[in-house]
Parts: sequence; C-alpha cells; structure tokens
Amino acid sequence: MIFLEFAELCSSLEKISGRLETISILADTIASLSKDELPDFCRLILGKPFPEWSGKKLGIGPNLLYEAVAYVTGRKREDVIDSLSRVGDAGAAVEELLSQKSQTSFFTVELALADIMSALIEISEMEGGRSQREKVRVIQRLLSSASPLEGHYITAILLEDFRIGVGEGNLRDAIAQAFSVDSKLVEYANQIRNDMGEVSVLALKGEEALRSVRLVPFHPVRMMLARQGTISGVLEEGILVAVEYKYDGARFQFHKQNGTCKMYSRRLEEVTKAMPDVVALLDAALPDDIIVDGEVIAVHDGRPMPFQTVLRRFRRKHNIAEAADAITMIPNLFDILYCRQEMLLSRPFRERREILTQVASQFVTPQLVSGEEEEIENYYHAALDAGHEGVMLKLRESHYTPGVRGKNWVKIKPETDTLDLVVTGAEWGEGKRARIFGSFLLSVKSNDRLVPVSRVATGFSDEQLNWLFQTLQDDIIRKDGKMVYFEPRLVFEIGYSEIQKSPNYEGGYALRFPRFVEVREDKDLKEANTAEDIEERYILTHQSVNS
Repeated sequence: MIFLEFAELCSSLEKISGRLETISILADTIASLSKDELPDFCRLILGKPFPEWSGKKLGIGPNLLYEAVAYVTGRKREDVIDSLSRVGDAGAAVEELLSQKSQTSFFTVELALADIMSALIEISEMEGGRSQREKVRVIQRLLSSASPLEGHYITAILLEDFRIGVGEGNLRDAIAQAFSVDSKLVEYANQIRNDMGEVSVLALKGEEALRSVRLVPFHPVRMMLARQGTISGVLEEGILVAVEYKYDGARFQFHKQNGTCKMYSRRLEEVTKAMPDVVALLDAALPDDIIVDGEVIAVHDGRPMPFQTVLRRFRRKHNIAEAADAITMIPNLFDILYCRQEMLLSRPFRERREILTQVASQFVTPQLVSGEEEEIENYYHAALDAGHEGVMLKLRESHYTPGVRGKNWVKIKPETDTLDLVVTGAEWGEGKRARIFGSFLLSVKSNDRLVPVSRVATGFSDEQLNWLFQTLQDDIIRKDGKMVYFEPRLVFEIGYSEIQKSPNYEGGYALRFPRFVEVREDKDLKEANTAEDIEERYILTHQSVNS
C-alpha cells in the first residue's frame, strides 16, 4: 500500500460521522491488504506505530517538528509557528505549508506504508546527545518526499495527535467484518496481545488463531481497572465480596521466567532498572514462570508515604542505589494472571487469590471476605488508620479483564470525588504567575475526540506550576491570545464538589470548584475518564439527591 492511498483514506474517514460507514470502509481496505501490510496499516490507522508494551517511543515534540517543517518549506521557524497557531491543527497546517513551499530542490517520491514505518522505527531507536538532531533529519527526509496530504498525516502520527475518528472499537469491528470472524474474539485477542497489528494477522488466519492466543511472560497486558462506588451499592445483591486495601502507590506488573525478572508500570513501560530493590524482593518471593499484578508503596517509619514518592523512583535513571537505600519500597500483590504455563484470566478471582497465596511466600495483600456492611466499614476505617487510601471491593466470581473499567472492582475512598482529565490547553497567568501558565484546560475522551469539561487554577504550588511550565513548553501546538493548546499527553487528577450541566464547555458538563490534586504520570490518555463517566456520575448524583 502506498502512503498516499493511506492519507487519502484518512482524509475520507475524517469527513464521515457514521460509525457503520467508517467500519465498512475500513473493512474493505483491510480485506484488500497483504499479510505483510496488515500490521503496519492497523497500527498507523490508530496513529500508534508501536504496541504500548514494546517500549518504542518517537519522542517528537512540536519544537522538533517546527524546525523540520521550516527547513523543508524554506520558511522561518516563527512563520511555521504562526501558521500552526492560525490553522489550529498541526497536520492541516503542515499540509498547507507544504503546498506553498518555496524550495524547488525538493520533490515528492512515492512513499510506501513500509517506508513510513521504517522511518518511525529509525526515529524510535535514536539515543544519545545527537539524537534530536538526527530525528529532525529523518523528519526532513520524510516531509521532503511527501505530498502535502501525506505531510498532514505524517505530522499527525509523529505528534501522536491523530484525529480521524478511528478508535480500537471501530478497528476491532472492521477486522472482524473483513475476515468474517467474531468481534468478541478480536477483542479477546487484543486484550491479551495489546497490538491490533498482530491481532489483524491472527484474524486473517481465522477464529481458532484468535481463540488460541495466550499470555506469555515479558509481553505485558493492560491492567484491570476499578470504578468508584459505595459499600452499600456493592452489597445490594447480597453476595460475599473480597475486601482489600487500596494503596497510595504505583501499580505494577511483574514477570519472571527462566530466572529473568522484569517489572512494568501501569503504562506498560519497563521499570526494572529503576526498581532493583523491589525486583529482588519479588524474585525471592515468587517461583519461576509467573505474572502477577500489584502495587508498590514507599514506607517510612512503618507508614506509607505519598504516591509521588514512588513515582519519582519509577522515573529515576541515575543514582538508583542511593535512592533505594534512602526509601524503603514494599510490593503488595493482589492478583495473578499466569502461573507455570497456565493463563488464569478466566479463572474466578477467588481461585486466582488461592493460587497467589499458595505460590507467593510474602507480600500478598491482606483480604477480608464478607457480606456485612458494618464489618466492611470497620475494615475500611482500619485501612485509613494504617495510612492507606481506602479499600477495594472485588467480586469473587469475576474474571480478570485487561484494560477494562468494569463493575467487578470498586474503589472506596473518603476524599472529594476525583476525575482523571487530559490537559489540552492553558492560559497565561497574571501577577506573579505572569510568565507561567496560571490555569489549565481539561478534557475527556468522547467518540475518539477530546472535548473540554473544565478549567483548573487552584491546588498548585509554585514549584508545581514552574515544573508544568517547563514540561509543557515543547507540547504547544498553537496559540490564541492568552491561550495555548497542547499536544495531549499529561493527565491531571482533579478534585471537585459537583458535576453540573453547562453550555460553556463542548462536553456539556462542568466541574464545580475544581482543584488540582496531582499529575498522574503513571496514567496514559486511555485511562483518563470519558464523557460517559461524567454523564454517569451526574445521573447517579442527581438520582440520589432526588430520592
């Protein structure tokens, strides 16, 4: 497949609002591709050239793009920035600039999908002091050979800002339709493999290939997620539930096979080198050929320390031994996904818990099994007294569903309600904040788009605001008066007192008294709250008020 065909397809899909039509067009395209083209197409149509677990990153910020586009189009860097600010979409702005480029030494050549992937892989493998300069050169090479329309979608992929309206759900159904397989099997295979490119090839082979997918060590899966709720709400059905501590730490997945151990964050980034002390503890406590799910907390004088303490260790690249000596890190294990060549995801949670307690010599989180509200309330308050966030209530017959925020796990916390929202913009501050950002625009995902639902200006320390200003500088994609808009990367945890309907935000709702809690660097955009979450919370709140 040549990349121009891919770009023309993307342009067509952007103009389609109907889900069924999108799926039909995608299915026809997928069915026409060769086995070798399938993986690249399915990854790129999502705007994600690499599987999350692969560890490959492009690391391209707007500033690198500005430099490359200025060179290719023969313009000043400031003119490129002005164009991007005026157009409002980096891909569309680059398309416009390429169509007007003044340098005649450049000419377009036919680019294949494989050429684009090869260049992206080359960029992802660049390291060291000269890597930024080398990345710019690769981008220049690509854009010099690209037509304006191709430049549009090359830019969108490089900035991880793909806006064509194709999400994993649409792609899943298109793959199923293209190869006449059950979409539930496509979903199952993607939960295990975390890579629609690989899953598309399995679907081409047929349903048995999808059905036969299994977990393997060192290929992490997305972690099962929890919803907020109440103890009484979970106990309405009159069943026994498992009650465990909710830790204020960092989620991890630990893999061990043939004496090799690796640890992954909730974003599926390998953190083995950053946490050698924790890896050593788990290596000693667990047998070979195993995958477990847990959370690591920092402890001082027997009390848990704030989440940010753990996160700093996850990010640390230097002086790790000194950091390990300074703060004690304790892993807490609460689930097991794989053990001795057996995948355990479809086993009930009560069985997984039994296996975990049998194979782990230490670090299994305490658990209460109860159906009595008073007993669970007492356990909840004991968890708070011990310095933890609250408790998790887990249905004992539930399966492990990677990446799914279902009703099988419910978190009980005492704090103000919070949401995880994506930072998409900011406004320059005033007074002592005049040279940094004073407030931030927050958005949720709605039908594969990000729509604003709030701004937040309170809860920040001066140190945090300075850090955010430095961190977000390279993510600016356009400016509009006092507002700047970012390539979406960061997730804020935001506290609020109430959700209200509002015409002032595209999302249709607004937060009353929003307050910054923390940057959730352990979470990616997939784990941020959605428009559906906002609506559900609004409905539940107003139902309880009216009753």
